[in-house]
Amino acid sequence: MPRWCISLACLLLLSASFAAQAQVRAWIDRDQVALGETLTLNVETSNAGSEAPDWSPLEKDFVVSGNSSSRQVEIVNGRASTRMLFAVALQPRREGLLTVPALEVGGQQTQPLSLTVTEAPPPARAGSAAFIEAQIDDEDPYVQQSVGYTLRLYYATPLVSGQLDQAAPDGASLQRVGSDLQYTRLVGGKRYTVVERRFLLVPERSGPLTIPGARFSGRGSGGFFDDMFGDGSRELSANGAPRFITVRPVPAKAPQPWLPLRGLGLRYLATPQHARAGEAATVTIEARADGATAAQFPEIELPSIDGAQVFAEPAQTDETFENGRPSVTVTRKFSIVPSRSGALRIPGPRIAWWDVRAAVARTASLPDLQLQVGPGVPGGNAPGAQPGAAGSEVTDGDGGAVRVPGASGDARAWAWATAGFALLWLATLAWALQRRPQAAPQHDKRAEPPKSGAGLRDLKRVLDNGDFGEVAEVLCAMADPPAADLDAVRERLADDAQRDAVAQLQRARWGDGDGPAARAGLRAAFAGGPRWHEQGKVDTPPLPPLYPQR
Repeated sequence: MPRWCISLACLLLLSASFAAQAQVRAWIDRDQVALGETLTLNVETSNAGSEAPDWSPLEKDFVVSGNSSSRQVEIVNGRASTRMLFAVALQPRREGLLTVPALEVGGQQTQPLSLTVTEAPPPARAGSAAFIEAQIDDEDPYVQQSVGYTLRLYYATPLVSGQLDQAAPDGASLQRVGSDLQYTRLVGGKRYTVVERRFLLVPERSGPLTIPGARFSGRGSGGFFDDMFGDGSRELSANGAPRFITVRPVPAKAPQPWLPLRGLGLRYLATPQHARAGEAATVTIEARADGATAAQFPEIELPSIDGAQVFAEPAQTDETFENGRPSVTVTRKFSIVPSRSGALRIPGPRIAWWDVRAAVARTASLPDLQLQVGPGVPGGNAPGAQPGAAGSEVTDGDGGAVRVPGASGDARAWAWATAGFALLWLATLAWALQRRPQAAPQHDKRAEPPKSGAGLRDLKRVLDNGDFGEVAEVLCAMADPPAADLDAVRERLADDAQRDAVAQLQRARWGDGDGPAARAGLRAAFAGGPRWHEQGKVDTPPLPPLYPQR
């Protein structure tokens, strides 16, 4: 093989290695806390050799404690990738708008994060063993407006069991959002454990609306004399106060479809710099809505374009619960295929909405895009071709030269270099397959997870290649007799680390946890297999199941 072919292959491999630079990100579990509360800062990097970040920049505004780390290895399409996750507990030192500073990990820096710290709750209930408070995002919302409703249960005594109930109001839907948060808070000099449960309230009609007070009943571990002369527990109960709000009707001048929000922003994530007739140009648009869910937000659309076809991909959505209310980020990609050369105007999208704070109609829009479309490549796709095929055809021209769309002149040398590199890769692949030990044909194990009698090998397999539903089925099948759901698995496990790993799996499975961290935790906790309680020695969980049943 010529030297220049070998050099070209090395350059291509080197460029691919530079493209796969380590990625780093940081996030906090809440962006608003009260003084005296704790929150968790997570830092994740794809650099496997990274050490823990230097937490000292955090000490100016936070009390730092309880740092931990975990490693996760994933194999996707035959390629292994490793991620490191570092976590630390933070307690703000003061009120106001604080900034979690950028931290360096693996030679890269994270993005700064904003945190709002409110004043500590008044000590009116100081001394109570348990009490409930509720917070609503908007006291006078509109009909069909998404309103955040947050419920907090405070208890100063460790729980043995308990049940927290919130009835739905008449004239509105109340839907639980995500899983419960648990943290500690200092109230009147006394430290409480707080269980925070979030809901999405959507009024269905205008007028007065009453949200019933929540109710809690349970048993907490008693004191010294209770342990000596009783069963070691005592009754706990708390009743929350009802909340009263006034729902406003849809204004007569409001745009339709009705979209009540606190804020809406649009932006282009990607725009084409040039285009050719018959070839697809990509436009990516992002919308960020404050105060709506994905189900309430309308589709992002581009108006019809004279001289081009528009092909829209399904929208990608990301829902969060921020500042006590829902928000959603919607991303949609469009492929624009010009049918002729010349000037092309792509009209920007427009979305009409109602500003609930200012009580006015607004319109979010993006400017039009102006493109100069060049002539199509000879022998390429005809105008109006599907975007997935645009620019992908290679034709054989005069004299045996290979002509590639978008390139001019004789591309014979580049074509032969590419072909040589491909042949070298195929030869390496064939050699690797010959050395691979032959295995008997098997059914697709991912498609048929074991239903009973599953073992540690099955668990390792689904942790490497399966989804969280398959992991849950294998864990249930490993119990003897098989467990009905993950809550039953947690009750039978005797190891605290394994119970915590299953709880982390439940949060990740239902969209409110960190998937990579959940897999890493399961691999570490179940490396030696599950450790079950002896028959008849199952602990009773302190709170009801937090996740849907299987």
